[in-house]
Amino acid sequence: MNRVLVLNCGSSSVKYRLFDGADTAARGVVERIGEPGSGITDHSSALERVAGELDLTGLTAVGHRVVHGGTRFSAPTLVDDEVVAAIEALVPLAPLHNPANLAGIAVARRLLPGVAQVAVFDTAFHRSLPPAAATYAIDAAVAARHGIHRYGFHGTSHAYVSRRTAALLDRPLPGLNTITLHLGNGASACAIKGGRSVATSMGLSPLEGLVMGTRSGDLDPAVVFHLHRVAGMSLDEIDDLLNHRSGLLGLSGVNDMREVQRRRAEGDAAAGLAFDVYCHRLREYVGAYYAVLGRVDAVTFTAGVGENSAEVRAHALAGLERLGIAVDGERNTAADRAERLVSPPGAEVAVCVVPTDEELEIAEQARSLVA
Repeated sequence: MNRVLVLNCGSSSVKYRLFDGADTAARGVVERIGEPGSGITDHSSALERVAGELDLTGLTAVGHRVVHGGTRFSAPTLVDDEVVAAIEALVPLAPLHNPANLAGIAVARRLLPGVAQVAVFDTAFHRSLPPAAATYAIDAAVAARHGIHRYGFHGTSHAYVSRRTAALLDRPLPGLNTITLHLGNGASACAIKGGRSVATSMGLSPLEGLVMGTRSGDLDPAVVFHLHRVAGMSLDEIDDLLNHRSGLLGLSGVNDMREVQRRRAEGDAAAGLAFDVYCHRLREYVGAYYAVLGRVDAVTFTAGVGENSAEVRAHALAGLERLGIAVDGERNTAADRAERLVSPPGAEVAVCVVPTDEELEIAEQARSLVA
């Protein structure tokens, strides 16, 4: 049997998916970990519940989503004590994510001691960034001392979607230049040259880049100083503002793009502005990454908003016809939810919609390591 269990452990939830080959045998989520009345006190009890509900005989590996791999991890990695210590050392770079990922690893190692545990890192795909794209222009010694670097995130999604785009177009991946747009509550753009990430919008943390559900994305750093010095806000308050009370939520009062579009259609000015800001930022990144790549073969939308919002796709790419980028109205609004083209027939640049599958990508990476 070629079975892989994929675990995505958050601070208060455990998402799991059991694969038999490429087929899903079971999937689910345990939520409200540690909350009163949930009956789930910690990640240990959550994973014990998962293990009790699943048939884990013949398990080849457990694939763990780990958000931050720093500069050390550029590929899926078998977990041992040294790797656990290295992930722990990266907690300051991902304080909300890596501790939960580590908790899942610790429990899985205890419950399944004879099964290979594989860490798959969100940041690994972006280790191919050239130095000019990965380096921030601050004092080099300070940056080196404190790990200030563009790491990028959503790597498993961008890797999966770029390969599926090549398959959709029946083109070899090594010769394909693609801009992938992962648009969910978190959102990021990536320029991919021959299957390798050469630019990406998220940076030291997932805060940088595109407008997101609750995150601001790109911002003049002086805003932080201004809010601290003039508004008297603490650093923790500013952190909360930019990560949890900005983006679509900060502009319109809601973080769900479906609700933003509904309010916009009803004439809500704040929702209209939020939508315009969101699409304007997307268009900026598409143009910038076109310049980085020099030639673009495909622009691919994925994740919740990217896969489901024809309106976002149309508005984000509006006016780019001279770059060979256009959206066909009928194709774009079709009810089809499979991998598909939404650009006009014969377009110079293919505009694609490819549903992402990060869990399958983690399973395949884990399987490739232990096969």
